[in-house]
Amino acid sequence: MNFIDSLKALSSSTGIANIILPPDPDPKLCTASELSQCGLDQLFNLQGGSEQVFQILQYNLTQFLHQFGMPIMLVVCCFLLWLGIKKQFEPLLLVPIAFGGILSNIPLAGIAETGGFLNIIYEAGIHQGLFPLIIFMGVGAMTDFGPLIANPKTALLGGAAQFGIFGALLLALCVFGFSMPEAASIGIIGGADGPTSIYVTSKLAPDLLGAIAVAAYSYMALVPVIQPPIMKLLTTEAERKIEMVQLREVSQREKIVFPLLVLGLCILLLPDACPLIGALAFGNLARESGVIERLNKTLQNELINIVTIFLGLSVGSKLSANQFLTVKTLFILILGIIAFGLATAMGVIFGKIMNKFSKTPINPLIGAAGVSAVPMAARVANKVGLEANSQNYLLMHAMGPNVSGVIGSAVAAGVLLSMCH
Repeated sequence: MNFIDSLKALSSSTGIANIILPPDPDPKLCTASELSQCGLDQLFNLQGGSEQVFQILQYNLTQFLHQFGMPIMLVVCCFLLWLGIKKQFEPLLLVPIAFGGILSNIPLAGIAETGGFLNIIYEAGIHQGLFPLIIFMGVGAMTDFGPLIANPKTALLGGAAQFGIFGALLLALCVFGFSMPEAASIGIIGGADGPTSIYVTSKLAPDLLGAIAVAAYSYMALVPVIQPPIMKLLTTEAERKIEMVQLREVSQREKIVFPLLVLGLCILLLPDACPLIGALAFGNLARESGVIERLNKTLQNELINIVTIFLGLSVGSKLSANQFLTVKTLFILILGIIAFGLATAMGVIFGKIMNKFSKTPINPLIGAAGVSAVPMAARVANKVGLEANSQNYLLMHAMGPNVSGVIGSAVAAGVLLSMCH
């Protein structure tokens, strides 16, 4: 090889030369019959000559996404980074996810492909379901179930918010044509619980794991954007101003017994949820027992921080253009936001109903915290309440449905696993 050939080889191996790909000689296109199976033939009105027009449009779109997928995803990931850094939308999640997405879209590097370091982390921690359980231990160690113990009826709000899971499941199953395991995996996004979504999907529909993990963590990070409009739409100004009665003191004995009681009920009624509930219960027992403080601090800090780094980067590795820019991913993102919106709405609506029949006032805003994005959803409920009434501090009240939502999503996961098995 002469010097000129070496320079040509060097230039052809640069990112500039490879970030835009040549046209795909054999693009995968959906036929009308495949769309009919998903119930989408009427959506596109595929009759007569319109099918040919649709195929042309689909071909051009597929080629465009194939050729320009990497620069598109790099822009998307930079936008997510901006949200995490500038707007501080859950930066602990969004920054590593976005950066993992950038790494996975570097041409020729193969960072997210077989043998790449992100793929190794993904296979070991997410595909095998290890990271979600470790995260649940850390969540248990950081969670104070006192507000839920002090006001047990707020557990109903956490339960009502799980409606989003089953509503999205029915949509995925009946409208979009997903199989039952796939629909169950998509529906769990409505719990706004990333670790649970990953755990369920790794068991039921591992081929959808990347898109579902990205959807679940992206929507969790965007709680401050998604929830407030729904909360304000479904409540009046007077309802948002409602001040709640101060919670009672909860004894240490109650806090120690609570995780053991929850785990015991899970063992008796829903063993499939025991890995998630067991990890959560152990973490909470480490916190409340007061005798293993070293382990408690490790669970709350070093262990969960390390796993969060690896989890975020490996979830971001599934933001590569060839895996993410597909029609099925689009459907999952649509169903995920529907599930999340339904969960928020049902929590608020049930909060309004409870306020009508409760002896003590209940601010419906805390129902939105029934999704298990802890403590993000509780903070959002508190923020919206303060906007209506500067003396209305709802944070501790919202933590009751918020932590019950964690348990509720794990229970819902157990139900779905039992149904699909």
